[in-house]
Amino acid sequence: MCSVIRRTKPVQLARALRFRVNSEGSCYAPADNRHVSPGLRCSALPLIPGLTAAGRAYCTRMARTEGLLFRQLFERESCTYTYLLADTETREAVLIDPVLETLNRDMKLVKELGLNLTVAVNTHCHADHITSTGLMKKQLFGLKSAICKHSGAAADVLLKEGDKITFGRHCLVARETPGHTDGCMTLVTGDESMAFTGDALLVRGCGRTDFQQGCSKKLYESVHSKIFTLPDSCLIYPAHDYQGQTVSTVGEERKFNPRLTKTLGEFVDIMNNLNLPRPNKIDVAVPANLVCGLHDV
Repeated sequence: MCSVIRRTKPVQLARALRFRVNSEGSCYAPADNRHVSPGLRCSALPLIPGLTAAGRAYCTRMARTEGLLFRQLFERESCTYTYLLADTETREAVLIDPVLETLNRDMKLVKELGLNLTVAVNTHCHADHITSTGLMKKQLFGLKSAICKHSGAAADVLLKEGDKITFGRHCLVARETPGHTDGCMTLVTGDESMAFTGDALLVRGCGRTDFQQGCSKKLYESVHSKIFTLPDSCLIYPAHDYQGQTVSTVGEERKFNPRLTKTLGEFVDIMNNLNLPRPNKIDVAVPANLVCGLHDV
């Protein structure tokens, strides 16, 4: 158990955010049947003023890697999770899926914790928000941006299958998981205790496949071959959630995910009939994210 994690009592989060966000265009393919069921939680929950206590209960199980500092952060408008991981000895750190609107918050936290942020990585070219990696690089000397080489986006580091992002004694290993987009990656810690799945696999859901090179067959195969082959206890941390759910496990999603427990044919049929609205920010976010978030910002 990491020393920076404290045990907390089980809590419940609100459904109110789900109602607000799902009425707008999003990149999220909501599950047909989101059961309220026990899961896993992070002690750094997205605390949102005005939400009432209702929704899913979480236990206190956490990241277990010794010497790993971990923070799960939340951006309210796009319901995006940003993840900060660091080596507690060397203070080298990595930031996953940073958002433009929370640039100041993230920079402040990195400074307060005395970290040396070396890499800011995006799990894919997002369509619902603009990344802050470009502006962050202007404020932090030596910071490098990273994204999958198949994304078509510019970055200092273009990742491919098996590449590692190292920070101190720890690392993230890239697994290509296309389907939501061609450039989707899942980032797995070296000990396979944590997986940051972007939009490929969400808690009881998955990313939509109806734009940006989306392919339901690819997504199904990616999740089953690259994520569901991880240990059952591996913690799943998605890029988004609209119901206040913060974390799941491989075993839990293999058993309960209402889409990905279906056959390939059933999954493709479900995804082809979602009829979701177009993401509100796609015409702005995608061009910006192709150039590290620096287009017209």
